[in-house]
Formats: sequence, structure tokens, C-alpha cells
Amino acid sequence: MQTSTLVSIDRDHLIHPVASFREHEHVGVTILQSGRGAYLTDHAGKELLDAFSGLWCVNTGYGQDSIVRVAAEQMTRLPYATGYFHFGSEPAILLAQKLVELSPASLTHVYFTLGGSDAVDAAVRYITHYYNSIGKPTKKHLIALERGYHGSSSVGAGLTALPNFHFNFDLPLPHQHYIASPYPYRNPATGDEAIIAGSVAALRAKVEALGADNVAAFFCEPIQGSGGVIVPPVGWLKAMQKTCNELDILFVVDEVITGFGRTGPLFACAAEDVQPDLMTMAKGLTAGYAPMGAVMMSDRVYNGIADGAAPQVVVGHGQTYSAHPVSAAIGLEVLRLYHEGGLLANAAAQEPVFAGGLRALAAHPLVGDARSRGLLGALELVADKHTKQRFPAELKLHERIAGAAYKHGLIFRAFGDNILGFAPALCYTSDDFALMFARLKTILDEVLAQPEVRDSMA
Repeated sequence: MQTSTLVSIDRDHLIHPVASFREHEHVGVTILQSGRGAYLTDHAGKELLDAFSGLWCVNTGYGQDSIVRVAAEQMTRLPYATGYFHFGSEPAILLAQKLVELSPASLTHVYFTLGGSDAVDAAVRYITHYYNSIGKPTKKHLIALERGYHGSSSVGAGLTALPNFHFNFDLPLPHQHYIASPYPYRNPATGDEAIIAGSVAALRAKVEALGADNVAAFFCEPIQGSGGVIVPPVGWLKAMQKTCNELDILFVVDEVITGFGRTGPLFACAAEDVQPDLMTMAKGLTAGYAPMGAVMMSDRVYNGIADGAAPQVVVGHGQTYSAHPVSAAIGLEVLRLYHEGGLLANAAAQEPVFAGGLRALAAHPLVGDARSRGLLGALELVADKHTKQRFPAELKLHERIAGAAYKHGLIFRAFGDNILGFAPALCYTSDDFALMFARLKTILDEVLAQPEVRDSMA
């Protein structure tokens, strides 16, 4: 079908996530046609280097033949199996076992979802059930981080602390609260120890203000993704776990973005031997080849729920496509590619190239900060390097950046506050990174040359 016809149909009928409806009608859809490795081709035949892995998710790269083969084989054998009524399928059972083997030792049970948002939603429902089951019904309040992202479900979007996810949705809910992001670049505290101590003190103060008997859990990402790729100091995550344990509140780690090799180890928790009570995941679980997420649960939470009612009383949470056999089969093959296929090893080998390329661009006149961990990183653009002053919103610098990026064949995330987010696939080669950084410098130089941008700078 002709591109113009598809654009017209899309404008009339398809609602796009996290977009202004009217703006999308004006701008129109960019149609992606195919992908291979780290590269995409759009409907006009333009080749694009994807430096964002789709939406932080295509960690294996596009066109992995073994994933397609496994999916087709499973579709032929058994395309669907319900998890209700004590039914199940072999791929889902084996994937659950594999995740328990590879995850922090505290996590021994798995509930499969369709993605990250409903994994967070499931976690909240299970937390509520748990405290009611163990006779602590007042523990309902939830604490998260400013600039945090925990999906866009009716409840999870309230834990998300980004204004667009609250506007006209009547969020956050009265029992949802935030403490300050660690945000090293803009933290009034200086030095890793001071930043960590500040977060610990803020969590303690918030729990005290709400009452320890009223607080259920603290949610956090090991690295804040959609909030601007905020990389806390090493030791921050462990300190927050220890504080939650001392305060007797559940510690929930959201590894939807950071999981599956994105930050180095399979899970970011592993870098600090962090042991959550619950952990959410999605994206890299199937590398975006099929919808799937999961919430992993400790024995403590599982047993509390299991023993909270008579054995014949069901736990009323479920979804038609939970533990979908095709998604589970894909997940098993993706995990094989991470380990036996060498993707984790390649990512570790390429991490210095990625980090070095970002830090080299810190010298660019537009760049105030360069930060990364593993193959997850960001550049923060500022109008004044010394004061860290942001560009005026009316300049719409992020739109200028995004437009130039597409023109020069590079895809990444240009956030509204002028943070550029990068999440290259774990299959990136040194040549891919060389091309990525060459194009990125061209993009920055081109935008810097625009008179309106130069006039906004100190």
C-alpha cells in the first residue's frame, strides 16, 4: 500500500501512545518497514541506525533468525495455552525456572504479564493482597522517586512521576508519594556518599511522616530511564534496600529497562547483590519480539498471600495472555542468545566504546553532562555549562534535535527537557558505534549552528 494512504488511515484511526492526538494528526506517522541487526528501514527506503533498541527493548537487535524460528515452531505446536484452571505450557514453566535461576536469590516465584506496565500493576495488587493477608491492612501507602517511570496503567502511572502521565488522569492517587531523585548532575549534595545519604534520609523522613504502619512499599528503578537516564552512584540501590528492610516496607525494583544486560549484568541488581522483595521486568525479556513481562516475588510475599485464606479461595488476579507459550518460547531463546549467543559478552566488550564516545561529546558546547552504565546512557544539553541552566521550553530544542537525527539516519530519545537517551542493542559492533557517534556529532553541530539556539546560550 502507498505510504500516503497508510499515513491517512493512521491519522484517521490509530491512537498512538504518549502522543498529542491533534499533533499526531498534523505530523503524521513515520512508518518503519524492516529491521536487521542494529538498523531499520522506513517505508521510503531510508536506512536508520537505531541507538534506542526500539523502545529500550530490542536488546538482541532485529532479524534474529533463531527467535523467528522458535516462535514459528511454537505457533505450529501450540499457539496458545491458558494459565487458568491449573493449565500451563512447557515453555512458560521452563522460562519461570530459568528466571528464578538467573535472578537475585530472594526471588523464587514468577507471574507473567504482557509488559512492564501490567507487571507493575500486578505487583501493586499482590502487595495489597499480601498486607491484607498477614493482618496489616493499614499498610497501603506507596513511595517512589521523582522522575521515576513505572508504566501507564491506572495505578502504575501514579507511581510514575512525570507530569504527562498525570495530566487529566486524576493522578497521583492519595496513597502515592515521592522522594527526590538521586540525580547526581543536579543534586544539591556533592559526592556519592552524600547523595546516597540524602536518599536514605528522604525515605526515612517520608515513612516517618506517613507512619511506618501505613507504608507498604518503595518502588525504584536501578537507573531511571524515561526520567532522563539518571544514573545513581554505585551503592545507592543497596542502601535503599537496606533502609527498606530496616523500616519493614517491601523493596520493589523495576528492572523493565535495566534488565537483560542493559547495564552490564543480566539484572542491575546483581552488580550490588541487591535482594528485592519483588522485581518487575519486560522489554529485554523477549527483546520486543513478542509482548511479555513478569513480576518476580520472594517466598515472604508468596507465602503471605498463599496462607492468607483457606486453600480453596483463589487469588483473583489474572490475564488471558499470562504465560503465553509463544512469548515464553521466545523468552527462552532470547535468554540463550544473551548467554550462549555472546550478546552479554559483546555488550561488556563494547561498553568502554559507548561510554568513551558519550564522554568525548561532553566537550561539545551544547552538552552539560554525559552519563552511562553498561549500554544505557544520556547526554544532557544545557544553555550554560557553568550554571547548568536549561534551554527555554519555547525553543523546542528536543524537536530540533529529533528532526536533525532522523535526517542524518539516527534514532534515539530526545526528551522534552533536552536529555538525549541512548540504549543501543547488545549486538552493536565497534563500527556501529563509530557511525553512531559520527552522526551524533553532526546532529549536535547542525543544531548548534541554528541562530535561535546560539542566541539562547550564555
